[in-house]
Amino acid sequence: MKRIGIIGSTGSIGRQALDVISRNTEKFEVVFISCNGNLELLKQQGAQCGAKYLCSTGITCEGVLCGENDILRILDNERIDMVLLAAVGAAGTVYAYETVKRGITLALANKESIVASGRILFDAARRSGAKILPVDSEHSAIFQCLQGQDKRFLDRVTLTASGGAFRNTPADALEYVTLEQALRHPNWSMGSKITVDSATMMNKGLELIEARYLFDIEPSMLSVVIHPQSVVHSFVSFKDGSLIAQMGEPDMRTPIAYAMAYPERIESGVKPIDLARVGSLTFFEPDIKKYPCLGIAVEVLKKDSNAPMIVMNAANEVAVAEFIGGQIEYRDIADVISAVLDVCSPSEPEEIADVLSADAMAREASEKVIKRFYR
Repeated sequence: MKRIGIIGSTGSIGRQALDVISRNTEKFEVVFISCNGNLELLKQQGAQCGAKYLCSTGITCEGVLCGENDILRILDNERIDMVLLAAVGAAGTVYAYETVKRGITLALANKESIVASGRILFDAARRSGAKILPVDSEHSAIFQCLQGQDKRFLDRVTLTASGGAFRNTPADALEYVTLEQALRHPNWSMGSKITVDSATMMNKGLELIEARYLFDIEPSMLSVVIHPQSVVHSFVSFKDGSLIAQMGEPDMRTPIAYAMAYPERIESGVKPIDLARVGSLTFFEPDIKKYPCLGIAVEVLKKDSNAPMIVMNAANEVAVAEFIGGQIEYRDIADVISAVLDVCSPSEPEEIADVLSADAMAREASEKVIKRFYR
């Protein structure tokens, strides 16, 4: 049995991971689960999955370990084969780093931690021998497409995107959209932050950076297409003209199950897709004028440096939180990120403490920009 811990068990990915585990109880033992603040659900989950430890990184509660250090103590004192990092945002960076530093396999559903720590995270994994397995549907697709392939013959890696809530909205109408509209994702059921990122397509920009590090692929070989049906989760093409794609229903339990059981395949609760029912598949290039956040991320990716990636990610997290909180408009998100990139230039990080320092610097700069221009 794989002994597993889940960081962020009460979020969308965490809940679906526990559903997969419930279908494969002979294969997994849950050592710990954690949340930030949803303690009621955490306790319900603990009772259902039999987790040995319940942890909260936000709120203290009787019967629940509280704080980052408690999770790290569990990693040190229990035999754990895999940590599924399902928490949202750069706050997951420390957990990602501390997991791989200990040689524990990391199933990663937190793209921000790769964007923030990049080479530092993967250097730590190489030193310890830890595996980093992708959980995002796009990166799971690429991972599957590359199995058994020689990367010397790779021509291009293409991530597919749904286009988010506004894929059919004219660019000049985005000035008037609301949070409620931004949260109406046409294909996927996700948390608020990632759903807004999908609407702006910043999520795809973050995923380009994630792919650059996960698969050690040059930025010039990475691209994005909008695929409204979300059936093709990503594809790779080779120098001989061949193209390999991974397809399936838009259900996160498939990539979650693939990462947790790798190299095996297990029951996920998702039925094979019926292509006759789907009918047609369409693809088109994203309009950068409509999705300026994607354009910003592409330019940052070209620099191939962690410092501006940290700044961009932190500024985006702050701006999205302000949008969700009603403090800025949807169209302001990209402007805030651009402004922060202009005024915040931390040194290239050499260790994880530098990453956290740069992240804090960028968040402070983001708050100042918003306070000056939007409040």
